[in-house]
Amino acid sequence: MSETATAPKIKTGLPPAPKKSHWFFLNAWHLLKGPIEFFQESSAQFDGIFRITSRILNIVVLTDPEYVKHVMQDNNKNYIKWFKNDVLELLLGRGLLTSEGDFWRKQRRLAQPAFHKERLAKMADTMICCTQQQIEKLEKLPNKNNIDISTEMMELTLNIVAGAMFSSEVKGAIDVVSHEIERTSVMATARFNNPLRLPIRFPTPANLAERRSIKNLDDVMNPIIRERRKSTQHFDDLLSMLMEVKDEDTGEQMSDQQLRDETMTIFLAGHETTALALSWLWYLLDKNPVEAQKLYDEIDQVTQRRTPTLEDLQRMPYTRMVMDESLRMYPPAWLIMRENLAEDIIGGYRIPKGYTFMIPVHTIHHDPRLWEEPYKFKPERFSKENAKSHHRFAYFPFGGGPRQCIGNNFALMEMQLIIVMMLQKFRFKVTAGFEPQMHPMVTLRMMHGMRVDIKLRS
Repeated sequence: MSETATAPKIKTGLPPAPKKSHWFFLNAWHLLKGPIEFFQESSAQFDGIFRITSRILNIVVLTDPEYVKHVMQDNNKNYIKWFKNDVLELLLGRGLLTSEGDFWRKQRRLAQPAFHKERLAKMADTMICCTQQQIEKLEKLPNKNNIDISTEMMELTLNIVAGAMFSSEVKGAIDVVSHEIERTSVMATARFNNPLRLPIRFPTPANLAERRSIKNLDDVMNPIIRERRKSTQHFDDLLSMLMEVKDEDTGEQMSDQQLRDETMTIFLAGHETTALALSWLWYLLDKNPVEAQKLYDEIDQVTQRRTPTLEDLQRMPYTRMVMDESLRMYPPAWLIMRENLAEDIIGGYRIPKGYTFMIPVHTIHHDPRLWEEPYKFKPERFSKENAKSHHRFAYFPFGGGPRQCIGNNFALMEMQLIIVMMLQKFRFKVTAGFEPQMHPMVTLRMMHGMRVDIKLRS
């Protein structure tokens, strides 16, 4: 693979495209039918850059970490998020996930202090409390076999982000927000998978249902923000942190609309990816008993089965290695998309403006040119010594560059606490006869959930 994003010699024409092609839909047919497999096969044929032929979009795929770095970091101002989902745009407004340019930079600057590690540490109690409640629920199940653990993890992470966002509001409001966020997320994913659906402004039954969900969210969220503005009480939660921060240059604070948009963004982005990451991790531990036992031993040795502290997490390097290796093998944000605002040169190819760039994170995480035995579960890849040898964009489950996920530290702390607390109590055994199938949509879901038998540890 190349060492620089741009080659000194300009090549003629566009990057090559795979020969595998449908007579009418061209390469795009195979991309839609099996994207993981198609990216994997095509990446092996080309040296870090190739084109996908389509009758709708002009698409370039990047799998060389240096080319990815060029787009996401070195020349990032030339690239915007490729975002064509009107449900999410209506839901998230101009939040960090959907905004661009100067407005995005201002919002990022305002929101960043709320996600500093010192402030996030205050939310550990919320994470521990919600996880303990979920453990008690699982312990009380009369039948612990054939349980969809992905649903349980989704419920847990939604409760955590709700508790972190609103420390004081009535539970009824949190229940409504959690329910409608989950519904809207499913609807947005369905729309992503079916580009032929009519835009949300058309009054079809499905579109009306989407609009109702978003209105229900607004009816709950907007009064909470207004009431919090009036309150003289101090709250240690994300809403207050976002409300209090001021722009260092102008002294400006977020408006109610900006607060609403960022709150919705945190809810949507802050629960599903973590829940999926945990579900895939339980699967990998069951399939790799030697590594699983090392993890159990470290957890037991450090915590002695008591509630973990943040200091404990610092003394559990193998837990973090397991987590990183799981995120490498099953990155929830499996595909990143960008669009170039102006012509650019990558890999020696001159790419006209307006192209769609696909960066298949899952493919890069499994590239044998970057990873030895990429399909084997080997947490030691992420030991302190070995991690130094990885290219910054050979492993990037939270993205990279200026638009790296703002909540990555929140997610990492949350995952570690959940892993430790759950594994103090349980072993998750994949139900006999069940094998999860990857279902790559907006996130890397499972086709039929993750069915496990829950075993109590002695």
